[in-house]
Amino acid sequence: MANQTVHPLDLNFQGRERAIGAYLIPHSQGAALVESGPGSTIPGLQKALAQYGLTTADITHVFLTHIHLDHAGAAGWLAQQGAQVYVHPVGAPHMLNPEKLLHSAGRLYGDRMDMLWGEFLPVPAEKLNTLEDGQEVDTGGRTVTAVFTPGHAEHHCAYLLEGYCFTGDVGGVRIPGYQYLRLPLVPPELHLEKWEDSIHKLQALKPGKIAPTHFGIFEDAGWHLQSVLDTLASVRTWMEEVMPGDPPLEELRQKFSDFLEAEGRSAGLEGEDLEVLMIANPTWVSADGIRRYWRKHCQTSL
Repeated sequence: MANQTVHPLDLNFQGRERAIGAYLIPHSQGAALVESGPGSTIPGLQKALAQYGLTTADITHVFLTHIHLDHAGAAGWLAQQGAQVYVHPVGAPHMLNPEKLLHSAGRLYGDRMDMLWGEFLPVPAEKLNTLEDGQEVDTGGRTVTAVFTPGHAEHHCAYLLEGYCFTGDVGGVRIPGYQYLRLPLVPPELHLEKWEDSIHKLQALKPGKIAPTHFGIFEDAGWHLQSVLDTLASVRTWMEEVMPGDPPLEELRQKFSDFLEAEGRSAGLEGEDLEVLMIANPTWVSADGIRRYWRKHCQTSL
């Protein structure tokens, strides 16, 4: 595998293609990953690596965009196989001791936690590396640059490599074949203004390709980043119309789901493609995030 290549790895989350990915960066001493995926997809990761003649023992670096379970859950296991793990400093304590993170996630997912996410092992201190904004990390002759991008989460990083921009969740959720994306507006740290600032920051860096964790490599980076801004504006308008009425949570979840489904269908999505978007980015979680954001940042300013 020559340099200048990046391979998307489909982790086959819940038996579905295009829902959660990791990105394989081959280098002179093995390979690096952007994202680990959750613990539940370790078999899918092993299968994907085998297609390139690799095992998890060949992974030298794991760059996490943030610590949510679908992005970072398998990082501790990969550290046990020998990988060094890189993460935003705000997220690092939760990788050393994930107890609070798992408790918070458990309130959302209840008895579905293990089925969805599998085991989340801590990262040993000697395998955990914190990043600075703009820090460059050499991975066997290939340089990965961290870019702090809060908005989806305070501890969110994007990564740049040779024209690629790995956007985690701040770049939205998109599946190949459509010029359409959705935003994972999850609690507890959703912040629309910071998200907008992060996208402006990425636009100024002029990446050539966008690689969101959910899912694929897209050549239309300019359109993609502008669409994130347009979608943030659309969500804000929807919030200003709906949230002053303070609908009950179940009603709010349904309203937001209907809003997104109408948008998706107008972009040509249907059937399995809509289902994959729901698996990658459940609308009810975003409704919960919107509710928390509105009450924390908007109600008091009205």
